[in-house]
Amino acid sequence: MEHIHFIETILYVNNQQASCNFYTKIFRKSPVLNVPGMTEFSLASNCKLGLMPNSGIATILSDKTPHPDAGNGIPRCELYLYVADIELEFANAVKAGATVISPIMERNWGDNVCYFADLDGHIIAFAEKITAAQT
Repeated sequence: MEHIHFIETILYVNNQQASCNFYTKIFRKSPVLNVPGMTEFSLASNCKLGLMPNSGIATILSDKTPHPDAGNGIPRCELYLYVADIELEFANAVKAGATVISPIMERNWGDNVCYFADLDGHIIAFAEKITAAQT
């Protein structure tokens, strides 16, 4: 889609600072923005990940949807991240305190993937394409 120039995915989190600390360890980089109500990590030249407190988005959503606090711990999204070294990312996620959901496994869609949960239950997947040499 040529009309979309930039992608930012925003996760609603229970504790912005705790989530900021967690993702700083996961990404091994500091946020590009960290102010009350929003933290942002630059993931690629056209992609950011934002962290917004449940209470902040609840104000915007008012009574039009359930309060985000009602979803804490429930997987509400998945970040599927292709990486250069899946073994490194797996070890780093464990060290950062992510909850292991599934170890690195070959999947039938052509990727090696491992799955984790963050502090709010959002799913993080690290993936590598399977090459002919790996099979």
